Amino acid sequence: MTVNKLLVLCSVLFFVATSCVFTVSETEKAIKFKVGRIVKYDYSPGLHFKIPLINNIKKFDSRIQTMDSKPERFLTSEKKNVIVDSFVKWRIGDVKKFYTVVSGNVSQANLRLDQIIKDAYRAEFSKRDIKQLVSTDRSAIRKILIASSKKIAANLGLEIVDVQVKRIDLPSEVSSSVYRRMEAERARVARDFRSQGAEAAERIRANADRQRTVTLANAYRDAEKLRGEGDGKAAEIYAASYGLDTEFFSFYRSLNAYKKTFSNQGDMIVIEPNSDFFKYFKKQR
Repeated sequence: MTVNKLLVLCSVLFFVATSCVFTVSETEKAIKFKVGRIVKYDYSPGLHFKIPLINNIKKFDSRIQTMDSKPERFLTSEKKNVIVDSFVKWRIGDVKKFYTVVSGNVSQANLRLDQIIKDAYRAEFSKRDIKQLVSTDRSAIRKILIASSKKIAANLGLEIVDVQVKRIDLPSEVSSSVYRRMEAERARVARDFRSQGAEAAERIRANADRQRTVTLANAYRDAEKLRGEGDGKAAEIYAASYGLDTEFFSFYRSLNAYKKTFSNQGDMIVIEPNSDFFKYFKKQR
């Protein structure tokens, strides 16, 4: 056999060998067809065999895809519009259904999935008002949306990985009215707090006034008691002193009377010269 014939034979054998095998990577899913009919689709990553000219292979990306939806309007339970911006992450779950339902076309799968997700949003948002949508935990809405859309998406051969709401906005015509309503609500809460504070202040002030009155009354009572005891003690001392020397005590009392009577310059008193008030001014014989 000549060298040329040998090369031709090797080339034919190599072509036949390469035509009989195909590989599936970890990021792919493959379908084997036999004359246009699906015969196998559950391939694991690795090397696989096919019959040339009879079998053909189609491969699809099995990695996670992202469908970024355009902002859409949805009605709340209050019949108010909200604008929702969201995205969905999905991947091929059943490659046979993915091919038969959407022809293995990612764009067509995104269109079908977008409608499924919008229906799920519409059903969920119609149960809540704007306040609940703003204050509700996003993870709770996410779980509900995944659960409600997962079964429907499975009919397309898709597996929902995640559904996320990026933001929820109000239309411009609604934002001002909602803001005014929220402002009025905050003002009402502020008034309630102020009235509660004023009530507490009055209660504290009344209690302080009561304690002040009680304290002053007790202090006055104790002062009067001490004053009475002091006056009694002073009277007792005066009486004892008066008993020891009546003349000196009388003289001392007269001096105190003079001091009080003529305490200011120009004080004047009109009295009989022979009265007892000036007894100690008279010349002693």
